[in-house]
Parts: sequence; structure tokens; C-alpha cells
Amino acid sequence: MKLKQADISKIRKAMEKTLDKKRYEHTLGVAYTASCLAMCHEENVKNAELAGLLHDCAKCLKNPQKLKICEKHNIHVNKIEAKNPFLLHAKVGSFLAMERYGVREKDIVNAILNHTTGRPGMTKLEKIIYIADYIEPNRKQAPNLAVIRKLAFVDLDQALIKILEDTLSYLETLKSDIDPMTKKTYDYYKKEGNL
Repeated sequence: MKLKQADISKIRKAMEKTLDKKRYEHTLGVAYTASCLAMCHEENVKNAELAGLLHDCAKCLKNPQKLKICEKHNIHVNKIEAKNPFLLHAKVGSFLAMERYGVREKDIVNAILNHTTGRPGMTKLEKIIYIADYIEPNRKQAPNLAVIRKLAFVDLDQALIKILEDTLSYLETLKSDIDPMTKKTYDYYKKEGNL
């Protein structure tokens, strides 16, 4: 299905067909939470909803398929992503948002692209999608979730820093590979906030 122009109701139906049940429920939760955060922080609500609906549009693709899309369309794959291709869903998702679902708004595409690692100098919409992905109502087991959920509606940057901090700490305890961009994003916002 290739849409000429991003249409929220058609995209919602496409996600229901494309994603497994659990991922679809998560996606609806992110779209809902992103819309609420957008209202609270005076961001475009429709853009937030659309980015929320599409943030995991490539999540249920098989790893070889993600790698093939990257290779075919010259999407850079770093060493950590090559070793763990499931991490490519954000890059592939941003590509699909444009090519398959007709998204032309750069801010929405970037919000999808950066929703797993963040990046220094994120826009308000990028922060909203990153945070909504972490705090949506179906999320149950993230550390400090109740605190971060409250914080998100007061101060996006503080919520972002707390999520990054908890994510890095969690990955370190698992001895998992950490995407350098996650650390770079954390260092940037920690310095920005003088914390």
C-alpha cells in the first residue's frame, strides 16, 4: 500500500494489518500519548499523532528485510546495527514513512528516525515521540515510570534526560551494546540542562 499523502485513518488501518497485536496496541498508545503531550506543550497534535502511529512501522519486518531495504536505498548501517539489525527499525521506518505512507513533513520523519536513540538538538516533536514511546499507557516495566510520566507533562527536557539516564543504566547492567548516539544525546542534554 503506497499512499499519495499521509492520511491518519488509512495509516491506522495499515498499522493494524502490518504490526502484530501487541505492537499495534503499543503504537496506538504512543499516538495517544504523543497527542496529549503535543496539546500540553503546544506542538502540532496531528503531526504528533501521525509520528506516533508510524514510529514502529518497520518493527515487525524480519531482520534480513530491514538490512535489504538499507542496502537497496543506501541507508547507513553502523557496526552496532549490523550486529543487531532489529535496531534498524527507526531508520527503515522513517524511510517507509516517506516512501510508503506519503509523509513529507521533515519533522515527522526525523521524529520516527530518532525515536530510539534521540539526538543532540532534537525538535519538540522529536522529544515528544521519544518520550511517548517510553511512557505510553501499555508500558509497565520501565524504571521510574510514574515519575517520568508526571515530568513529561511539566518539562520535556527533564523527562528526556531521565529516560536517557535510565536507558543507559539498564543497557550497562545487561552489558548490551549501546548506540553511541544515545550516549551523545544524553551528554548533550545533561550539559544543556547544567545537571
